[in-house]
Amino acid sequence: MLSKDIRNHFPILDQEINGHPLVYLDSAATSQKPVQVIETLDRYYRFDNSNVHRGVHTLGNRATDGYEGAREKVRKFINAKSTQEVIFMRGTTTAINTVAQSYGRANVSEGDEIVITHMEHHSNIIPWQQLAKETGAVLKYIDLEEDGTLSLDKVRETITDKTKIVSIMYVSNVLGTMNPIEEITKIAHQHGAVMCVDAAQAAPHLKIDVQNLDCDFLAFSGHKMCGPTGIGVLYGKKDLLNNMEPIEFGGEMIDFVGLYESTWKELPWKFEGGTPIIAGAIGLGAAIDFLEEIGLDAIEQHEHELAGYAMDKMSEIDGLTIYGPRDPDKRAGLVTFNLDDVHPHDVATVLDMNGIAVRAGHHCAQPLMKWLQVSSTARASFYLYNTTDDVDRLVEGLRTTKEYFNDVY
Repeated sequence: MLSKDIRNHFPILDQEINGHPLVYLDSAATSQKPVQVIETLDRYYRFDNSNVHRGVHTLGNRATDGYEGAREKVRKFINAKSTQEVIFMRGTTTAINTVAQSYGRANVSEGDEIVITHMEHHSNIIPWQQLAKETGAVLKYIDLEEDGTLSLDKVRETITDKTKIVSIMYVSNVLGTMNPIEEITKIAHQHGAVMCVDAAQAAPHLKIDVQNLDCDFLAFSGHKMCGPTGIGVLYGKKDLLNNMEPIEFGGEMIDFVGLYESTWKELPWKFEGGTPIIAGAIGLGAAIDFLEEIGLDAIEQHEHELAGYAMDKMSEIDGLTIYGPRDPDKRAGLVTFNLDDVHPHDVATVLDMNGIAVRAGHHCAQPLMKWLQVSSTARASFYLYNTTDDVDRLVEGLRTTKEYFNDVY
């Protein structure tokens, strides 16, 4: 496992909540930020703050260098061929909506198919629902296996020659399932469909190589990977992006503006209308530096071991149900669960009274909740700064919660 000293890079963890040392187990919702990222943002605003691309003065050049330097860091991080394939956006939601509204509207017609799964986050469901309504396309779902994984046989049964877009999450934010994206992409391409990957829960935790995956689009958010909120990335293959129209228009993204016609800048800037997310991108670059110094392979292994340890310990609690694959090697570093008849919000409230932060609710995955036959769940999600001590605190807190509600009822 990773050294416990990594926690020292995260100042927010050094505090008490309700009289107890903080145990933060909600990184799937948003990660905490290392001091290296915090100081990078502070330094930018103190010394380099300016708009990018437009000015010839020193501050403008510094800001531009920082912004475009961050784009190159992202390119290397996901192994894209070119920085022209790296578009800065507000986050995963905006990126997927861009694919749906730009590529989808131009390439999907009545009777065509869009294929997703029951495990998707709402941000990878609703854009495709809307596109299907607008175009008359058919939205199809790949059925899940009993343990919440995907069968490639069912993938092959669902994707047909009518399929134009397949959009699937790399890692489930509820089940922790790690989907076989490379294999699914091959199946999609065999039928002439493009592959869009929601990597919001993957990019923070494991190495991504878009060239090996051969996906056509991939989206992720900075705030889940030690970066600032409000910054994300859309990767797209250059030939696809070149043929796509922007969906936001204004400054920065134009080449020439006349009274009745305008032309766009080349990639990637034609998709970045208005003043871009400069500080966010620079902060994301600092987060990538931090993660790569530790190593994505080491982070992934650390989280697999934590999840396995957590599932073993939590399984000893009577009345506790864990959702998703039971094999730690088939899941990411999170555990979603319910405790007897105690509502997940009550579980989270009692845990919070003991200084333990978990997520409770439908996790922006209501169709998956229906598939699980529950209204909501609780979720503990781990990251590089968590330890087995945190898991022990969680298990102790769950036992306290169970005893409390047994006494109440």
